[in-house]
Amino acid sequence: MMIFGSVMIVPFVWMLSASFKPESEVFNYPVEWIPSTWRIVENYSEVWFGRYPFATYYWNSIKVSLTTTALSALISSMAAYGFAKIPFKGRDALFLLVLATYMIPHQATLVPQFLMYRWIGLFDTHTGLILLSSFSVLGTFLLRQFFMGISNEFMEAARMDGAGHFTIFTRILLPLMKPAIATYAILRFIWTWNDYQNPLIFLRSGDKLTLQIGLAKFSDSMGTYYSLIMAGSVSAIIPLLIIFIIGQRQVIEGIASGGIKG
Repeated sequence: MMIFGSVMIVPFVWMLSASFKPESEVFNYPVEWIPSTWRIVENYSEVWFGRYPFATYYWNSIKVSLTTTALSALISSMAAYGFAKIPFKGRDALFLLVLATYMIPHQATLVPQFLMYRWIGLFDTHTGLILLSSFSVLGTFLLRQFFMGISNEFMEAARMDGAGHFTIFTRILLPLMKPAIATYAILRFIWTWNDYQNPLIFLRSGDKLTLQIGLAKFSDSMGTYYSLIMAGSVSAIIPLLIIFIIGQRQVIEGIASGGIKG
């Protein structure tokens, strides 16, 4: 595993090295892992304070990714609770219908979504971009499976004390679901942060573009500036590392807490 992990990390090391080089040395062969000419300040300054508003793209991605992750985790957990713990007529058939929508390629719904967004006024807005990913079939399925693994005795004991669904959901089951929610939140944030297709289709204004679209700005009719793209990519990885570290700790704490409570 250490050997395999070392092989997988090589592209990231090359990316970091290339972000410190002048453009003319990026593709030197053999690879120069340690740059002969360092351009740390120049490259990163050009990315953050150059011709393109990279900081604005960065903030847009943070805002869209965090809001989408929080909203999607909330909606998916509520839907999962309903499908797992609330008996109602046609529940299983409705859940199968929801799962069936996962088989539809996202590209097949782009045109109807585009037309609908133009009609209701959500085109070229961050609100529309957030709503696109606020409900996840995979998230609902993942969290439902975790809900089904929790004994109904917790709910029965809460009902005996007069608790309703809202109290049971927020104060009894959600604390037990911390590992699953943290896992899904990490995945949702990464998917939203790396999303290129939806911002490309549903955003037009330059001040609303996200980071992935902004990185493409360093390729123009004069050529592709790989050193600047690598510098921007290194900057883009930082939030992913932070979210993963925080989320990983939450997963471990949730598992330990659940084990202590029995």
